[in-house]
Amino acid sequence: MNGRLLRVAFHTLGCKLNFAETSTIARSLPAGQFRRVSFNDEADIYIINTCSVTDAADRKCRHAIRKITGRHPGAFVAVVGCYAQLNPGAIASIPGVDLVLGTNEKFDIPRYISNLEKRDSPEVHSCEIEATGGFNPSWSAGDRTRSFLKVQDGCDYKCSYCTIPLARGRSRNLPVAECIEEANRISASGAKEIVLTGINTGDFGKSTGEKFTDLLKELVRVEGIERYRISSIEPNLLTDEVIEMAAAGGRLMPHFHIPLQSGCNKTLAAMKRRYTRELFAERVLKIRKLMPLAGIGADVITGFPGETETDFEETFTFLTSLPLSYMHIFRFSVRPGTAAADLPGRVPHKTAEERSQRLIKLSAAKKHSFIRASLGTVENVLFENTKQQGMFTGFTPNYIKVLVRHSRSGLAGEIRPVRLSAITDDGDITGEIVK
Repeated sequence: MNGRLLRVAFHTLGCKLNFAETSTIARSLPAGQFRRVSFNDEADIYIINTCSVTDAADRKCRHAIRKITGRHPGAFVAVVGCYAQLNPGAIASIPGVDLVLGTNEKFDIPRYISNLEKRDSPEVHSCEIEATGGFNPSWSAGDRTRSFLKVQDGCDYKCSYCTIPLARGRSRNLPVAECIEEANRISASGAKEIVLTGINTGDFGKSTGEKFTDLLKELVRVEGIERYRISSIEPNLLTDEVIEMAAAGGRLMPHFHIPLQSGCNKTLAAMKRRYTRELFAERVLKIRKLMPLAGIGADVITGFPGETETDFEETFTFLTSLPLSYMHIFRFSVRPGTAAADLPGRVPHKTAEERSQRLIKLSAAKKHSFIRASLGTVENVLFENTKQQGMFTGFTPNYIKVLVRHSRSGLAGEIRPVRLSAITDDGDITGEIVK
C-alpha cells in the first residue's frame, strides 16, 4: 500500500452491545497502520459486525455484505459477530467475502488481517460456543455525549424463540472493580452519559458473585459521568432497589426498557419466560408511582406459535391498561435451533402483521400521551452532536428527544435546562433553553 495508512470502515447491525464491541475492535487496530473512514467511503477493508436476533436481521446482514462487495469488489471484506457465529456457511457462500469470524474470534481481528489479499474462498474461524467463557471488555468511543459500556455478556435464559445463548454463550461479566476502570476511561474521553449494555444486563454478577446494584452504587461515584442508563432489564431482575435508586434523583436516569414479549401468561409460558404478566405490571406500576414521568418501554412479539386471537386480545387489553411510554413491536420469526421452531400452531404472516400494526398504533398513542404530559416542564437536556431540521437535539433524563434552536455554534456534550413547549409532527418535542 506504498506506506500509506490502510483505510478501514465498520458497519454495525443490531444492539447497543454490538456498537460497543465494534468501537473496541476499531481501537484494537494499530493507529500507525489503519485509518478509520465512513462505511460509505472507499476503504481497503470493510468489517461488518452482524446480528442474528431475527430473520430480518439475517437479511440485513446479507444485504449489507452484497452491497459492499458489489460497490468495492477489490476491497477486503470481513464479516464478524453473531450471524457469523451461528451461520458461517451462509456468509462464506456470498461472493466477495474474505474472512468470517465468530463471537470470540472477532476480538482478535488484527492477527487475521495481516494479509489483505482477496481470498479465492473465505477464511472461517468460529469456535464452539461452549468454549466462549471469557469476557471481552468493550465500550464505544467518539461521541462526546454518550458511551455504551458492556458490563455483561451471554445468557442462561433459554427462551424458546431466542438464538442469543447459541451465539453468545453463558452469562458472564467483569468484576465491579474492572467495570469502574472502564467507566473511568470513558470519563476521560469526555462522554457525559454511560448506557449499560449486555445480553441480560440485570444478570450482572453471575460469574463474579456480585450484584447489579453493587455495580450501580460504584458507577455513580465515577467523576465526570453525569448520567447512567440501563439499556434493557428483565422484569424479574428489575428489583425494588434498582427502581428506588433511579427514583432518588441521582445519576441513574428514570428510564427503563423492560422486555415483555406477551401480555398472555399462556404465551409467556410457551416462550419459557421467567415471569408472569402480573409481575411485569407490578414493576411498571412501582416505577410510575415513584417516578410519574419516568420513561418506560417494552418489547412485544406478535404471532408466536399457538397465539390465538383470544391470546392476542388479552395482550392488547393488558398493554392498553399499562402506563407505558412506548413499545418496540416484532413479528415472530423462526430461528433455526430454537425450541419454538418446532412448535405447532404457526400463525399466518398476514395475521401476525395485522396484530403488529395494531400494537404499533397503540405504541404511538402511548408515546404521544407520555410526551404531552411533559409539556411545560423544565428538564435537563444532554445535547448531542447531531442537528435535525436546523435544530440541536438532545435527550431528557426520561429519554424524550428534544429539539432546540440556539444561536451558538454547538451544544454537544452540554447539559442545559430546557422548558418543553410543543410536540413536533414526528412525535418529538421542541423547547427553549432556560437562561
